[in-house]
Amino acid sequence: MSSVGLVLGGGGVTGAAYEMAALMAIELATGWSANTADVVVGTSAGSFVAAMVRHDRLVLDSLVRHGDERADVAARIAGHLFNRKPGVKVGTWVRHGLLPGVRKPGLTMLLGSPAPFEANGLADWVRSQIGDSADSWPIKPTVVTAFDVEARRRVAFGTDAAPDVGIAEAVAASSAIPLVFRPYRIGQRMYVDGGVMSGTHADLVLGSGNPLDLILILAPMAADTERDGARFYERLFDQVGSEALQAELRMIRDRWPNTDVLVLRPTPATLSAMRPNPMDPNAAVPTFVRTLSSMKRVLARPEVWTTLARHLVPARAGR
Repeated sequence: MSSVGLVLGGGGVTGAAYEMAALMAIELATGWSANTADVVVGTSAGSFVAAMVRHDRLVLDSLVRHGDERADVAARIAGHLFNRKPGVKVGTWVRHGLLPGVRKPGLTMLLGSPAPFEANGLADWVRSQIGDSADSWPIKPTVVTAFDVEARRRVAFGTDAAPDVGIAEAVAASSAIPLVFRPYRIGQRMYVDGGVMSGTHADLVLGSGNPLDLILILAPMAADTERDGARFYERLFDQVGSEALQAELRMIRDRWPNTDVLVLRPTPATLSAMRPNPMDPNAAVPTFVRTLSSMKRVLARPEVWTTLARHLVPARAGR
């Protein structure tokens, strides 16, 4: 049976909906369950999906419950995500974002910036989905990325080098998007979205030791085609995400030249449902439906199906 690494990139509410639908479509087509992956790496929205995967909650009612209307789904997501608290914590931004950013301009200037929402609701959302397991770590190898605001470095929760936390807290830290969410505090450290450094962090699969047979990467924020009417910032985010991913792919290929790597990105039709605002709860259901529809064509591409069939379909036949 092939060994598989699964990388789930960031992409907001719609990115999570895309990944959930894509993984469900792959399971329908091949019989492969994402929870059997030898290692799962999740960043930002992908960290939430990773938690669902590792607790066998990658099911339809994780998003849409019986009797739900689209507005019900949007209201439930918004209730978890947009947890507003008074105060803006300007001092945190000045110390850890603004002053260092003046010395070395860049995206890190946004670290700790004032934001209207707390990330605690993200942790509560995970708890509502997986129960008491949210305060422990999955048994199977799972990595969730975040960015330490003060140390200005990547933190890979789930590895020996990172603090010992429950997966709900790790998801909140990984998903604390600057300007939207305040940094998430764990112990004495503050963390923001792992996407500050990369939307995928695919190179972390290299920590699994032996080379994997297949690395499957879902990259909602590294689209290689544009949707009609795309805003300028969409192209910018996709370009940055693609460049980071390409650097990670080079690292993987240098270390594991015989490993198959398959990157799945949203099609223009799917992007039309996902954007222009990836954080819009109202776009979750349309993105999910559009992804399921488009995956039939995506999986039918020879280069995609040949790779999936080589590694995933035999797993079904051996059951």
